[in-house]
Amino acid sequence: MDWLSALQGLRAERSPGVLATVTEVRGHAPRDAGAKMVVGAEATWDSIGGGNLEASVIERARAMLAACTGVPETLEFSLNEHAAARHGRQCCGGVVRVLLEPFLPRPTVAVFGVGHVGYELARILSRLSLTLQLIDSRADQVDPGRLAAVAAGTADVRLSASPVPDTVLGTLPSGSHVLIMTHDHAEDFLLCDAALRRGDLGSVGLIGSRAKWSRFRRRLRAEGHSDAAIDAITCPIGLPGLEGKAPAVIAISVAADLLRKFALGEADVSGAPEPASGQLPTQPFGAAVPGPHPR
Repeated sequence: MDWLSALQGLRAERSPGVLATVTEVRGHAPRDAGAKMVVGAEATWDSIGGGNLEASVIERARAMLAACTGVPETLEFSLNEHAAARHGRQCCGGVVRVLLEPFLPRPTVAVFGVGHVGYELARILSRLSLTLQLIDSRADQVDPGRLAAVAAGTADVRLSASPVPDTVLGTLPSGSHVLIMTHDHAEDFLLCDAALRRGDLGSVGLIGSRAKWSRFRRRLRAEGHSDAAIDAITCPIGLPGLEGKAPAVIAISVAADLLRKFALGEADVSGAPEPASGQLPTQPFGAAVPGPHPR
């Protein structure tokens, strides 16, 4: 498997990796500038020249993965008998510079309910480098024709129509960010209950007023959830101080808060390569927007 296929495979598996590229060669070296390899937690693909050079790069790349750093690094190696070497000497005589770029799996954001607010939110999030799952119990809301503009964006958009959306929630990857904004309060409650029973989601946000959330808290306690567990759900959602009930305003507020959480977790969803991280952001969405939110 070549380095490009390896990167695509890691992304599909939601696994981190490091792309190593020979950026400069002075004198003789095993590979020319432009040679690449990918380093994963347990495997490598392609080669930048073998020997101490490659072994040292693999060692450093895995240290970067273990440290959850997303900052690229450049290493320089002298290939002669006098240079320090931990993995055997290389006497080609040249000097090689290698760029190490960590990559993070795309974050997953699942929006349950693609009504007025959900649609506006999907339009915004579709422009980011993430996996966007749009789920609704009403098939017409996730019709590909209705969401053609969303699907044309940068995000990997996946549509799902399900009469029992809480079963879809159970299939999401660990660390996913969940936003609950369906047309039905009963459906909202079932999704909140299912989210708490998972316990491994990156964040859970519920659209609605403080009065709605007060009722939900009582019902979730009755289902056996502790106050500490219930506190993992944020309701209302959005940035603090950004008021307004228009769907686009709410969507902008929620998307901005989500980006803030990504920044705290070192995720890059700008469309550029994602830096590596050992985990997705775990803080729930924060901040209340006063008043009930429209669907």
